[in-house]
Amino acid sequence: MLQATSTLQDIWINRASHRTMAFLWGHGESVRSHFQLERLNRELQEENARLQAQLRAYGRLETEQEELARMAARDSTSYRYIPATVVKMSRNRSHNYIILNKGSEDGVRPQSGIISDKGVVGIVEAVDRHYSYGRTLMDLQMSVGARIGRTEVVSLLSWDGIRSNGAVVRNLPPHYSVEPGDTVRTSGYSTIFPPDVPIGVTGESHLVEGSTRAVDVTLFQDFSTVRYVTVVENLERTEIMALEAAGEGER
Repeated sequence: MLQATSTLQDIWINRASHRTMAFLWGHGESVRSHFQLERLNRELQEENARLQAQLRAYGRLETEQEELARMAARDSTSYRYIPATVVKMSRNRSHNYIILNKGSEDGVRPQSGIISDKGVVGIVEAVDRHYSYGRTLMDLQMSVGARIGRTEVVSLLSWDGIRSNGAVVRNLPPHYSVEPGDTVRTSGYSTIFPPDVPIGVTGESHLVEGSTRAVDVTLFQDFSTVRYVTVVENLERTEIMALEAAGEGER
């Protein structure tokens, strides 16, 4: 009887030991998987940033003549792209913000643009060593220079204050005709965003007080789902701003 009891105890001890080991192995595997996924995400972000820069230069070289190709080649080296992940982001205010997991040690600078593979996200305003803070396009005081479709009409685009993927291009001349479905891109007149970054598509347009025209835009980037972004810095911004300041000073 004593031997049978001892055998049963050994069986239960072995079972408990196996359960404990299985738990520890499973937990260790989960931890390893978590870090592997983080590593893969970082690699994918870096590859995405590199491809964005290459595609922007390639698209220009394919569609323009020699002079524009020369400018495109120069443009492709005028910007630095840094992949980042959204740490925190507000969506329910009139002035929404974003916090990224990259800071000054990663090369992020204030007044850099924030874009995604779906369009414009925001602008970096403050940076510390490991994080950066910015305003998003879901801010009623933020606007982006935009170019509409084939008409090449340029004006300012801003959030409509309602939808997480809604914007409006305002102050267009009343005689301009904008068709629904036209692609809206960055104008290239900014020292923050590269030219021709897709932003969204046009919807209906309407007159405002009979003097200007406004066009509804559905953004490619829905701000309810943004997670991975790219910080883009214009490497010639300081030089351009110094030239502008010198020109203003001569007036």
